[in-house]
Amino acid sequence: MAHLLGAQALHLDFGTGTVLDEVTVGLDDGDRIGIVGANGAGKSSLLKVLAGRLEPHGGQVTVARGTRIGVLDQSDHVDGSLTVREAIVGTADDHEWASDPRIRDVMSGLVPDLAADAVVGSLSGGQQRRVALAHVLVEDHDAVFLDEPTNHLDVEGVAWLADHLKRRWARGRGALAVVTHDRWFLDAVTERTWEVVNGGVEQYEGGYAAYVLQRVERDRIAAATEAKRQNLMRKELAWLQRGAPARTSKPKFRIDAANALIADVPPVRDQIQLTRMATARLGKDVVELIRCSVRYPGAPADTLTDVSWNIGPGDRIGLLGENGAGKSTLLRLITGDQEPTSGRVKTGMTVRVATLSQQLAELDEHVGERVSGVVKRFRSIELADGQELTPTQLLERLGFTSAQLKTQVGRLSGGQRRRLQLLLVLLSEPNVLVLDEPTNDLDTDILAAMEDLLDSWPGTLVVVSHDRYLMERVTDQQYAVLDGGIRHLPGGVDEYVKLSRDRRAATGGVGTFGTQASAVSALPSDSLNQSAGDTPGSTPGSEPGAGVSGPGLVQTFSGAERRALEKELQSVERRMAKVQELTEGLHHEMLMHDQTDFAGLAALTKQTRDLEDETAQLEERWLELSEQLG
Repeated sequence: MAHLLGAQALHLDFGTGTVLDEVTVGLDDGDRIGIVGANGAGKSSLLKVLAGRLEPHGGQVTVARGTRIGVLDQSDHVDGSLTVREAIVGTADDHEWASDPRIRDVMSGLVPDLAADAVVGSLSGGQQRRVALAHVLVEDHDAVFLDEPTNHLDVEGVAWLADHLKRRWARGRGALAVVTHDRWFLDAVTERTWEVVNGGVEQYEGGYAAYVLQRVERDRIAAATEAKRQNLMRKELAWLQRGAPARTSKPKFRIDAANALIADVPPVRDQIQLTRMATARLGKDVVELIRCSVRYPGAPADTLTDVSWNIGPGDRIGLLGENGAGKSTLLRLITGDQEPTSGRVKTGMTVRVATLSQQLAELDEHVGERVSGVVKRFRSIELADGQELTPTQLLERLGFTSAQLKTQVGRLSGGQRRRLQLLLVLLSEPNVLVLDEPTNDLDTDILAAMEDLLDSWPGTLVVVSHDRYLMERVTDQQYAVLDGGIRHLPGGVDEYVKLSRDRRAATGGVGTFGTQASAVSALPSDSLNQSAGDTPGSTPGSEPGAGVSGPGLVQTFSGAERRALEKELQSVERRMAKVQELTEGLHHEMLMHDQTDFAGLAALTKQTRDLEDETAQLEERWLELSEQLG
């Protein structure tokens, strides 16, 4: 196994304390390293030093001759003046990169929704991040360093990236080092774990699940002072070890030790107690959507169509769906922030809904106050396990120290602000909690603490997140927003990923970029080098305008040509009538269909939209034929 990179006695200090102290690590062919640690521990700094992006204050990094390194760090930005195509593949001609299956795979996996000629500066921050990641992955590297690559990827995108990295190199070849808080991703792609802690790097065999096992053993043996954190990690280990949904990798060693550690640990959630307490607080009626449709002004179709859905007391629901599928619209219907275009939303009399938003808006009015002053206005809350916790105790459970209680809210880090935001939402005592991408800016330890707190929170929970681990950890049922409807996923996130892949394959749908790439790769080579005088749709050497309709062009047809056009026009009219009849039949069938059969309704909706698309194409062709025939 070839040695690619080595670091000896690394020292890094930015003047506010030692970040790395005498760190010695190495990277060999075949290594798949996950780097974890608390926010601010030095994970990103270590990655930058190893990649040659940051000069250490002591020690050195040596790279084997000829080793090609690809890097994506959190500060990477794409030149806003470039097109998407230029930013990813440079000046390569379309037929060059489109003939490379690896590049086409990256295009379809990361930027299927982006036009090749779109200017990067006009894209959103998340889209630009995906372009930057695609640029790294299309190159042929011996070692790849990725810092938070799953940010701005949805669940399907994260699954694609994991699959790509597993297939990228032959076994025993190439090296990967990745910093991420996405624990499912760590388990899927990494085989060793580096924990950056107290200026050093602790090394563990295996991915996240194996790391949790070894760390629990270390904490159990090392010190009784770590009791609180140890108990939390034991609970996390219990969930990992007892067969969480879609968990495909578990520690393959010391299973007896793991089973002994979790022998007396109860299930992560007492579902019966949660339901009993949630029903007492909420009653039997929470939120029910009754044949709700939503269409925005100017939109060609409904965002949501005839959605019927009943959310009960104590339900733990995960929502999945592509960007633009309607998840946010559905959340606004649930919270009462939006009225449906048709149908109605029935909300229980005792329901109090709170939303943990992505914008940290709950903290805006407190930026000049100390954390202790903000939370002292609230009273203790009771959890489903019978505990009554004060705001200060809740802060401690979420990782706040005594010193941080005296810090002004405006001076907190992003992760600390996120934790305080969650605390304030919980202290407001809602009985329906909506979490919209709650994992932003949180490290793995704090995520575990947040999940532990949510386990005993007595209420109904609705979660939208691209963090697959969190989705499987805190929710009991998952649903997908597809084709304007809601579909239950008995198979969980795995079922959703398979559905998404099948839908994309069925439609040939790798997006604007991918479709263009596929079309280019399918063209004969001479068609890629059209002369300047050739016009798309014309035959080389033909007269300009021959056979082309448009303003100012007079067309003449022979008798046979006219009869053929008239015959096609009649055929189009017959098909339009048939499609109209089929569409009306489907509308009637949807009205009579069981409104709780979400899968059936989604299938009918898909058929209706296919017919509507066909109608639009037929109408366009009818107009063309009518104009040609005069």
